[in-house]
Amino acid sequence: MNRRVRTAAALLRSLVAALLLSALAACGEKPPPLPKLGIGDVVLAFGDSLTYGTGAGTEEAYPNVLAKLLNRTVVGAGVPGETTADGLERLPAVLYEIKPRLILLCMGGNDMLRKSDPASIESNLRAMVKMAKASGAGVVLIGVPTPELFGGPPAFYGRLAKELSLPLENKVMQEVLFDHGLKSDPIHPNAKGYRRVAEAIAELLRRAGAV
Repeated sequence: MNRRVRTAAALLRSLVAALLLSALAACGEKPPPLPKLGIGDVVLAFGDSLTYGTGAGTEEAYPNVLAKLLNRTVVGAGVPGETTADGLERLPAVLYEIKPRLILLCMGGNDMLRKSDPASIESNLRAMVKMAKASGAGVVLIGVPTPELFGGPPAFYGRLAKELSLPLENKVMQEVLFDHGLKSDPIHPNAKGYRRVAEAIAELLRRAGAV
């Protein structure tokens, strides 16, 4: 093996090691804390068709699966086709009716499909988070990938999570929506996909101290 090959091999090993260490660090990173959920507390899953469960049966939607995983009441309030602007308009009435202790906010996909201004999406999400927090509820933000090949969740999810000290689940929707075995159509999970989403959220809630 000549010097150039040995140098390239050493650099590759260093890069792989760095990536592994980064991944391990991310796995061990503790999310911002959430209020502990009592048995009688209600979790509100608020969003669009990904929360409604389009592509699977009613009991297979992620809020219903999550309720069984947590042994808590999880109310699914997903409206297919809804944008963040629609959600911002709808949220006050839902908060008043449900009075949740914790809100799982998963929106933005329809805005991206319509090529809405990212700054507008971010602003609407921020307003919803602040409204939810003002009601006394904790908030978890769930990122949705951009509707393009190999597109990950936009940077505004991470910015909002950091700015507002929110636990962020920014990986599972991308994993599910890029796996044909977990999808019912090009933009929705199937029952297995929704279960995977519920499991990831349950794990995040445990790490954040909610359950």
